Amino acid sequence: MNDVIFNRISALFPLLAVQDAAAEAADPGQPDVLQQLRELLGADFSREMLLRVVTHWLPSIAAAVAVFLFGRLLVRLAVRMIDQASRRARMDETLAKFLGNFASIILQLVVCIAALSCLGIDTTSLSAVLVASGFAIGMALQGSLGNVASGVLLVFFRPFRVGDTIEVAGVTGRVVEIQIFNTMLLSPDNVRIILPNASITGGTIRNLSAEPNRRIDLVIGCSYNDPLREVRRMLEQIVAAEPRILADPAPVIAVSELAESSVNFVVRPWVRSADFHAVRFSLTEQIKLGFDDRGLTIPFPSRDVFIHHSGTESASTLFEAAASAA
Repeated sequence: MNDVIFNRISALFPLLAVQDAAAEAADPGQPDVLQQLRELLGADFSREMLLRVVTHWLPSIAAAVAVFLFGRLLVRLAVRMIDQASRRARMDETLAKFLGNFASIILQLVVCIAALSCLGIDTTSLSAVLVASGFAIGMALQGSLGNVASGVLLVFFRPFRVGDTIEVAGVTGRVVEIQIFNTMLLSPDNVRIILPNASITGGTIRNLSAEPNRRIDLVIGCSYNDPLREVRRMLEQIVAAEPRILADPAPVIAVSELAESSVNFVVRPWVRSADFHAVRFSLTEQIKLGFDDRGLTIPFPSRDVFIHHSGTESASTLFEAAASAA
């Protein structure tokens, strides 16, 4: 009698793992596996039969527990090895944590699937569901994944570092932090700017502080009536009087263009990158003061207008016609 009940219980456990609740709701006449198990447990069976049931499942349960615990230990070791490798490679701390967490999640899922397999549960459908879910999540978050990939590229190729001043995506600021999805900048007026990493790698990056020295480019226009030699001498004196301008490379002062209303000089001194804005502002002010002190002219754009008239038409008539047309 015990052998018969034992065999019937053993046959009911796989049914419990795969019973479809939806099919049961659609077909109320379908036999309830839980109800059958209750009837069997309510039957007259001995302690020997219960012991045989336990010993039948005990090896599978023990194997599943062992696989789960040993797998968790391997996952911790793997994450620790990834963390140590990231430190040796001097990887960005944010990226290292991200890789460690991502690897931990993936490996723990593998361990759980292996433990369920030890219990005799078919994990093929579960694996398919996980793959399909991962694919759907990836499609939904493809923009975010693009930012993640761009963040990895920024960390590995290092077009800029934390503390550099860059110009990218139409904004300028000092790099505060490079995150997985975004890069944080601090503008010169102390405004925090958050840029998606994909917009950074997809455009032109100008690193303004990567090199120790920078060149200032100024265009100074003087009137055609001003003596060029005197204007040039004034510009050379102003540049020579500025102590923050480097002697090597030598500054360039030259006539660059005969424009419509002015003769344009280029003033191109070299300075330390940290002194760029201060020296540029100072030179602009000193040049304007030099023009004022010497009576030189910075011309405004102007045009000469010639009026021709014939016959008995007067100039006032022409002006009235021009005013009415305007």
